Amino acid sequence: MENKKVMNRGMVVIGAILIQLALGAIYAWSVFTPSLVAEGWSKENTQWVFAIGLASFAIFMVFAGKKLNAWGPQKLAWIGGIVLGLGYLLAGLLGGTSFWALLILIGLVGGAGIGFAYVVPIAVGMRWFPDKKGMITGLAVAGFGFGAMLWVKLAGQWGNLIASMGLSTTFIVYGIAFAAMVVIGALWMKFPPAGWKPAGFEAKQAATIKSIDDREFTSNEMLSKVQFYLIFLTFVFSAGAGLMSIGLMKLYPMEALQNAGMSAAQASAVAGTAMAVFFSLANGLGRIVWGLLSDKLGRKNSIIIMTATQGIIVILFTYMAGSEVLLYLGAALIGFNFGGNFALFPTITADTFGAKNVGQNYPFVFLAYGVGGILGPILGGKMGDLGNFPLAFTISGIAVLIGTILTLIVRPATR
Repeated sequence: MENKKVMNRGMVVIGAILIQLALGAIYAWSVFTPSLVAEGWSKENTQWVFAIGLASFAIFMVFAGKKLNAWGPQKLAWIGGIVLGLGYLLAGLLGGTSFWALLILIGLVGGAGIGFAYVVPIAVGMRWFPDKKGMITGLAVAGFGFGAMLWVKLAGQWGNLIASMGLSTTFIVYGIAFAAMVVIGALWMKFPPAGWKPAGFEAKQAATIKSIDDREFTSNEMLSKVQFYLIFLTFVFSAGAGLMSIGLMKLYPMEALQNAGMSAAQASAVAGTAMAVFFSLANGLGRIVWGLLSDKLGRKNSIIIMTATQGIIVILFTYMAGSEVLLYLGAALIGFNFGGNFALFPTITADTFGAKNVGQNYPFVFLAYGVGGILGPILGGKMGDLGNFPLAFTISGIAVLIGTILTLIVRPATR
């Protein structure tokens, strides 16, 4: 039975969402780039800050996973929040427009802070919700997705922070806000006592969970298993298609809509709505819905359904991009499935290699996101330069369908 002295696990949900809302800062970078271009930055340089941030995020997440047990989840989250906040704060104090300052402080340092803290709510949440791992993971990573929209809107249309206060002060305000939110959210980032189970947790369920928990693999053991590489490649293909779609979601539909007879201004507005509204909202919603569905359908089945539908939709997107209504539908469906990656891959890692070490193991799986983030956008850019965006979507869609086949043969790891 649940010990009444044990912390209310509902607070873990609040803490997880609060932390992830702040960490979503990395996806809000685009809101700062127009001001930097106006200051004389090249468009390439603005993307270097984002790229370094993503790379730093993924690399430091692996390091954080190794330190999770030694340092404890609360301390690790606090370090992440303070490092993230300091990166933005110092960038603002140094003027907010120096390329090298922002590359190091927001890209490298800010990315490191996100990497330290990101895995904490996922690892802690799964311990407190062994009966609802998909739900808690989906809610946590949804905070990350919706956080990006929050920070973009506050800096732009909602709060007009950049217009009213300037870039440097906005960085300072954001740095303080990020640190405060993560530090407060981390108050509830503690593992439950050994042997704890939630009230009403059925004996049959407990036995099932115990059999999985007994099959715990260290990171080194996981890396020697074929299941890791099947999951890793599926994540590469699925994330790569989604990230390529993000990169081309305005450029390609603008071209397709104009070819269908729309004016440049109309096409720009429609493509912008497809990305900012339909893709973004569906991305956040997909994280929650796929997490909940996976608790009912199982993680493997959910990934099979998600990748199969995503592969087909990405291929069909070449026929949808030239129609306003179909573009909105395609953007929403691709965004919905893209969001599912972040709820399903942590949980299939736990189901396959054990939930106890997911904080150490998932960062290695998450490196696939970095690989996909390079391969997908580069493919899209190369095909775009050749004037053949449809081929990029076709290749990506086929790759995602290959991921479906790879997932079909995944089995829980055994010794």
